[in-house]
Amino acid sequence: MITQDQLQELLTYQSSNGKVISLYLDSDTSQENMETIKRQVKGMIREADVDHEKEASAIERYLDLAYDWSTPGVAVFSGNGGQFFRAYPAAVSFRNRVRVGHKPYVKPLAHLLDFYAHYGVILIDRVGARFFEYHQGELQVTDGFMGEEVHKLKQGSGSSAVGMRGGGGGARHETEVVHRNLREAAETAVAFFHGKPIRRLFLGGTTETVAQFRELLPKQMQSCIAGTFPMDMNAGEHEVRKHSLRLLQAANSEREQKLVDTLITTAAKAGTAVLGLDETLQAVSEKRVQTLIISDGYRHPGYLDESSGYVVANLAKSPLSAKELTAVADVVDAACLITMNNGGHVEVIRDMPKLEEAGHIGALLRY
Repeated sequence: MITQDQLQELLTYQSSNGKVISLYLDSDTSQENMETIKRQVKGMIREADVDHEKEASAIERYLDLAYDWSTPGVAVFSGNGGQFFRAYPAAVSFRNRVRVGHKPYVKPLAHLLDFYAHYGVILIDRVGARFFEYHQGELQVTDGFMGEEVHKLKQGSGSSAVGMRGGGGGARHETEVVHRNLREAAETAVAFFHGKPIRRLFLGGTTETVAQFRELLPKQMQSCIAGTFPMDMNAGEHEVRKHSLRLLQAANSEREQKLVDTLITTAAKAGTAVLGLDETLQAVSEKRVQTLIISDGYRHPGYLDESSGYVVANLAKSPLSAKELTAVADVVDAACLITMNNGGHVEVIRDMPKLEEAGHIGALLRY
């Protein structure tokens, strides 16, 4: 798991020999065996035309000797002859890719930090509840609550409760116990998630119980609920994590669709948004970008003045000459680094035809 401080270190690092290999790997051995994946890595590095043997060897040694292959994803960075080496295993898989540049390629890590940031899961039934806090797909902490056992009366059978209260007394008592359990479970949930930076919350259980429990949560927690799902209280944590990740991906896809719609609509109305490479790079250079929005995998060569944070793809639009600028293989990645260093946000969006048709890149602006 990577922290914001570790991402910041990558943002500011520059190799003394001018090259860093950045590897993102789907290392899920339930899909491919370990040796096959390692052969794929060698092939990706070879295809990237990497002529830095020490950096590449450091990555291969790590995968051979140090990596815990129980995790489904890993990001690895190797520079300065392998002396700079960072590896960040992840609980979610990455799309396989290798990039070589003078700085680490961090777009997928920034996406991981945003897409899979702190979220919570509550499993609820008529008696108790279980609470889970996740970050980047990894379980952080879990707890539970157990209330009073609910004795459901069988239809047509007698009981002391029925005898004392009449035919409906037992049913009323059962309803009261369930409501009390749900209310106390909601209070325990509030205490469990207090102080945790939960951005999304998912509820699991029967439709009826989840609906009753939801109404007992404070409005602030209700506003975080991004989905509900059927699940037994005794489900294993792995099943809970797997199901909640699918829901999280669906919720994020919906959010990304709305974000792209907002970008395109705002730009069309000449509001605080731009579309296309040239206009977006100009906004990045002017430090006006609040949110940079990019199609996953989009790359374009260009030019950079690192001292000022100026980036451009088309020299005809630049007040500076090629001699005053540094040619870079991917000006889009340079724009991401500049945006994040200026306190902006980067959204990397996969499989969004509407964004691709609009030029693959755009930005929501501060002003």
